[in-house]
Amino acid sequence: MRIGIDFDNTIACYDGVFHAAALERGLIPADIGRNKNSVRDHLNGAGRNDDFTKLQGYIYGARMDLVAAYPGFSDFVAATRAAGHELFIVSHKTRHPILGPKHDLHAAARGFLATRGLVGDDSSQINPAFVFFELTKEDKVARAAALRCEVFVDDLPEILAMPGFPEGMRRILFDPENQSAGVAENIDRCSSWAMITADLNRERA
Repeated sequence: MRIGIDFDNTIACYDGVFHAAALERGLIPADIGRNKNSVRDHLNGAGRNDDFTKLQGYIYGARMDLVAAYPGFSDFVAATRAAGHELFIVSHKTRHPILGPKHDLHAAARGFLATRGLVGDDSSQINPAFVFFELTKEDKVARAAALRCEVFVDDLPEILAMPGFPEGMRRILFDPENQSAGVAENIDRCSSWAMITADLNRERA
C-alpha cells in the first residue's frame, strides 16, 4: 500500500511550542494559553499580526528543536514499513517565511525528520527520497496523484476534500483534538497514530 502523509500538525506536533517561543521573544505574558491559537489571538487582537507571522517563520525555520513528533508516529512508521507499505511525506509550505529572516523551511523540516530518526536507510524508516515539500496545495495534491497514493493522512479536511487526488484513494483525517466531527462521508477520522496504525493493519489483514 502506498501511504501519503502530511507534515505540519500531522507528523510535527506544535503543542506548547508557539507559547514557549513567544515567551522567549518577549511577545506575550506568561499567563496566555499554551496553545497556538491563544498566542495568535493575543497578538492579532493587539494589532500585531506581523509579529505572529514572524513567529511562525522563526519556529518553522529556526526552532524545530522545540517540536516533537506526535505520539505513536514512529511506531506507525516501523509497523507499516514492516508490513511492506511504502510511506511518502507530501506537504506544502513556502520555501522561506513571508516575513523575517529567510530561513529555509524545507531544509528545517527535513532536518527535523532526520534528527528524530524518522527518515533514513533502515527498513523501519521513511526513505528520504520519498519526502516532498511542495509550494502550493495544488502541487501537493498533484504530487500525491503522481505517487499513486492509496491512502492519504492530513490534519486539514479542506485538503482531503480537494479534487485531483487519485481515484479511489482513502482519505484519513488526523484529528487528535476531535475538532472536526462534521467531515464528508468519504473522509475517515482518526484521533491518534495508534488508531491509524491499527486501522491500516486491520485493513491489510
